[in-house]
Amino acid sequence: MSNASAYTPPKVWVDDQQNGGAFAGINRPTAGARHDKELPVGRHPLQLYSLGTPNGVKVTIMLEELLAAGHSGAEYDAWLIEIGKGDQFGSGFVAINPNSKIPAMVDRSGLAPVRIFESGAILVHLAEKFGAFLPKDGAARAECLSWLFWQVGSGPFLGGGFGHFYAYAPEKLEYPINRFAMEAKRQLDVLDRRLADSEYIAGANYTVADMAIWPWYGLLAKGELYGAAGEFLQVGEYRNLQRWTALVGGRPAVKRGAMVNKVNGDPARQLRERHDAADFAALGV
Repeated sequence: MSNASAYTPPKVWVDDQQNGGAFAGINRPTAGARHDKELPVGRHPLQLYSLGTPNGVKVTIMLEELLAAGHSGAEYDAWLIEIGKGDQFGSGFVAINPNSKIPAMVDRSGLAPVRIFESGAILVHLAEKFGAFLPKDGAARAECLSWLFWQVGSGPFLGGGFGHFYAYAPEKLEYPINRFAMEAKRQLDVLDRRLADSEYIAGANYTVADMAIWPWYGLLAKGELYGAAGEFLQVGEYRNLQRWTALVGGRPAVKRGAMVNKVNGDPARQLRERHDAADFAALGV
């Protein structure tokens, strides 16, 4: 490995935006609102502010699954937050999520609005609210939550680690790509071994664990994440993961959820905002 790009950290770190790559315009080492912008509010009990990234898709899949299961109270408005334009730093969004990350939700079904941020927290909130897709107690609940939080803890290594250095960093560096490729493949192996013994991630039943993991690892297994990353990581060799990816991806609610707040890719698979079930009709879904 060449040392031509060796870097010696200074004693005190200084923000250097010229090395920020594709996200230099929005990344800063501080939190809080950067501009005043109120969020729109639709007519449904649940107001989602998001983008069709893997973390955003987790929640729209859950909402579409709840509606498909007959939970009419799960009707929702999905408002587009374009993170490349800095929408997440508007005052209204920061009031819901002080961490300025999508997705964020406001549950207006009760006497007072309830904010929920972090995708895992939103999934648990919805599962408990509607009594669906999360076992109520015992070993089954523990297993499901363990896999849900496995994804929450593992995702940053796949996204902010492998995905960033492989696809988005301003220059390709061998060490971080190799380091995070190894971790990504280890995670894929964890899932493949689990799915050798289990139809779904948490057991015999489809749960929030599947909804959380599929938008990351399912899309990677399909070769739809980070360009040529599927070939680079040889995702086809994970046969059990491939079986599960097809099983979950074939669900109508998953197909709908994967379209919501989407701004990239095939325009025929994009529903920039969702305010009614009929919004999918124009896409033939």
